[in-house]
Amino acid sequence: MKKVSTTAAKQTTNFSQQRLTIGLDLGDRWSHYCVLDESGRILTESKSATSPNAMKEVFGKIARARIALETGVHSPWVSRLLSKLGHEVIVAHARNVRLIGESRRKDDRLDAQTLARLARIDPQLLCPVKHRSAKAQADLTVIRARAGLVRARTALVNTARGLAKSYGERLRGCNVRNMNPEKADGLSPELQTALQPLLAAAEVLSQQIREYNERIECLAEESYPQTELLKQVKGVGTLIALTFLLTLEDAHRFRKSRDVGCYLGLQPGRRNSGQSEPQMHISKEGDPYLRTLLVQGAQHILGPFGSDSDLRRWGLKLAERGGRNAKKRAIIATARKLAVLLHHLWISGEVYEPLHNGQRAIATAA
Repeated sequence: MKKVSTTAAKQTTNFSQQRLTIGLDLGDRWSHYCVLDESGRILTESKSATSPNAMKEVFGKIARARIALETGVHSPWVSRLLSKLGHEVIVAHARNVRLIGESRRKDDRLDAQTLARLARIDPQLLCPVKHRSAKAQADLTVIRARAGLVRARTALVNTARGLAKSYGERLRGCNVRNMNPEKADGLSPELQTALQPLLAAAEVLSQQIREYNERIECLAEESYPQTELLKQVKGVGTLIALTFLLTLEDAHRFRKSRDVGCYLGLQPGRRNSGQSEPQMHISKEGDPYLRTLLVQGAQHILGPFGSDSDLRRWGLKLAERGGRNAKKRAIIATARKLAVLLHHLWISGEVYEPLHNGQRAIATAA
């Protein structure tokens, strides 16, 4: 197999006079790229350091081209950088590009070549996604950092409880938010010595989480007044509302509100063939953290403290159908409807009426 010479390609090819298609396989340290001409012939294959300066050095010299890359840790800033350089950037959904993910001959060079060929034929084959802006990503980082602290606190408290139970004793209190070294006062001396540092660390994390909560409240109030529209729904607080806005960012990217449920992975998958229509689980695509928050909101709406509303009545009626997993299915379905409702309120700016359908039914009967 003839080796493609990068040096020869640079000497004989004038990039400025051709419509180029480039596949860029991003790596943590190095990124491989493949350049195709209009006829699909490989002009050059090489690699570049995965850094802003190196990317500018390589792609800043090339005339406007179509560049395809996969979603990943570096794809947000790389896509923004290449767009500023004037290129047409296509961010491929890594999960849906099976020619790469399930290939038997997989390496960085061949992945870049596959990306380039797919982008040259039809960009829709890459299932392109749209990255959020730098500001939205920075604001969402505050929420993600808080979520990391919550996970760390939960892990510390669960470790302390498990160690105490294995010793035949129990910690006082079950509220994670109020966990502190004093909860170990009733334990044996040797167990107190072992667990107090864990509980002290959990108390510090709780204080930091409260500080993050204040920052999130201020951020929503100062920069995202649309959160008040979403908070009209009982069970949706500032955290859910702001995460929803920042994750979707552009409300008009969806043709209709029902598409939001599919975007967040709350819609059942589909594998119909002929007369076969199997019932499948939800796809779980999209942002997992926002999906978790929506499920938590649905649990509150259907729980004992949820206020009466059309959404609650619909979810409870669905849960009454029986079956082992009827309640779980009702919670997921309610989370999907909640996402659709939040998007509709965001788009329309309407005042939320919890019993809109019930009032309409009464008026029709009258």
